[in-house]
Amino acid sequence: MSVAISSFPEPSFPPAAAGPMLGASPAMQEMFRLIERVGPTEASVLLTGESGSGKELVAQSIHDRSLRRGGPFIAVPCGAIPAGLIEAELFGCENGSSTGAVRGHAGVFERANGGTLLLDEVTEMPAEMQTRLLRVLESRKFYRVGANIEHSIDVRVIAATNRCPLQAVRRGRLREDLLYRLAVFPINLPPLRSRGRDVELLAEHFLVKLNAQSGTQKRFSPLARMTLRQHTWPGNVR
Repeated sequence: MSVAISSFPEPSFPPAAAGPMLGASPAMQEMFRLIERVGPTEASVLLTGESGSGKELVAQSIHDRSLRRGGPFIAVPCGAIPAGLIEAELFGCENGSSTGAVRGHAGVFERANGGTLLLDEVTEMPAEMQTRLLRVLESRKFYRVGANIEHSIDVRVIAATNRCPLQAVRRGRLREDLLYRLAVFPINLPPLRSRGRDVELLAEHFLVKLNAQSGTQKRFSPLARMTLRQHTWPGNVR
């Protein structure tokens, strides 16, 4: 299901930050290494992790390290799009092709051409759309809704989910063959509670920004730091 890590270029040792992400913990340092390694390739990436752990930021960082960084980066929340509209959102539609489609428009695959498309919450996509998505990923071609002209695309796809992919397959929420296509290079994001003193690193970062905005010089007390470390952070970094 995944490509051996050794088949990707070895990066230089990453710093405590990768783009907008901060982290000095071993788990984050390993994730930075994976981002540096897969970024310059064309491999499809599957990001897994709890809600709020930073999957869209990781996808953006992969895009920024790719040869596509001059192209668009578009994120699509698959779970937030009504089932009746997701096909047109992904692939576009022609005039009058469906109820409410008064004007034709390009879908996100067209708009992301030459760049990177993040399919967030991919396990929330309806089963019939997963079938069509698989065909598009295999052929790199698609039709707009209501059209008979085929379009070719050059898009790198990154998918993300807060579910366990294998459990999603067993429960019928994700096609197994689509999982294989998406998870060429899987990256699992660590929850904030497992990142040790990264909590303080992040808290200091946000406090510096707040002090700059407010003209204050506030600091964390020892008790505040201990409280930060002991909290379980169910919402993670978000």
